[in-house]
Amino acid sequence: MNEPLTIVPPGFLSFLNFPVATDLNALQADVAILAAPNGTPYAATGPYVDSADAPAAIRAESIKSSEALDHYDFDLGGPLLDGRAVRVVDCGDVRSDPLDVAGTCGRITEATAAILRAGALPILLGGDDSVPIPFFRAFQDHPAVSEPITLVQIDSHIDWRDEVKGVREGYSSTMRRASEMPWIGPMFQIGMRGVGSARPQEVADARAYGSTLIPARELHREGVERILRRVPDGGPYIVTIDCDGIDPSVMPAVNAPVPGGLSFHQVADILQGLARKGRVIGFDIVELAPRFDVNGLSANAAGRLVLNLIGALARSGQLGG
Repeated sequence: MNEPLTIVPPGFLSFLNFPVATDLNALQADVAILAAPNGTPYAATGPYVDSADAPAAIRAESIKSSEALDHYDFDLGGPLLDGRAVRVVDCGDVRSDPLDVAGTCGRITEATAAILRAGALPILLGGDDSVPIPFFRAFQDHPAVSEPITLVQIDSHIDWRDEVKGVREGYSSTMRRASEMPWIGPMFQIGMRGVGSARPQEVADARAYGSTLIPARELHREGVERILRRVPDGGPYIVTIDCDGIDPSVMPAVNAPVPGGLSFHQVADILQGLARKGRVIGFDIVELAPRFDVNGLSANAAGRLVLNLIGALARSGQLGG
């Protein structure tokens, strides 16, 4: 493609004030932030307007810390990049049209694939939880992957519906569609609790596939370290986070808050643990609903998780020199 795959709307704020790089055909970066405000909506609810506003909210909240990148970060044990020359850029938003679902989803895949061809780590800010489906599709031809990818999901729901009123790529079907992608292998689904869209058959289907289901109560009981031992060493890993997997005391701005979710530090420890165990090749965070936020707490937490991952990967030697 000769034209950039993303646009920067007026008044754009980049994530943490990192440089903006909208021409993915000329991308030079170690980490590329990309936003996808829309995926595949359900007719009953229409586009998730709340979640569509999430990337802008996360970026705006991140700006508060943009002048402190050289300060000591107690989540990481030192400054964010720990003295490494890591190139982080914000590629803007995928050109999104909620009335052209196929075109929008195709552009999410194309943009992610371009980032991967450039040798950068794609970090996707959603958008509702259908956005990861086209994101995962981009890894089919990942130039550095010769084995099935381990998919680690943090979510209150398992997202294994085959269809909802005829829609097969909505936010209740994310992991079902992923299971049909030959380049996706083991699945670890962490944080389930309460009642969601899954019926007993969907749970049986997930288990028949071989997905490891780890309810929030189990993680609270066993601890992050013991849960991480179940994940194969080495990677490659894609991590997908639905914000409702995190407890609403930390992440109130979600459409389906349920008590008993993961704490901020449990999620950060999972990200840092995976960075130590093996290679993380993709990350997305979705389903933030800014209109339900309290003092920017949820948007701040989402941005902090992105920083925890980048800092952990820098320290593991996966980014920069």
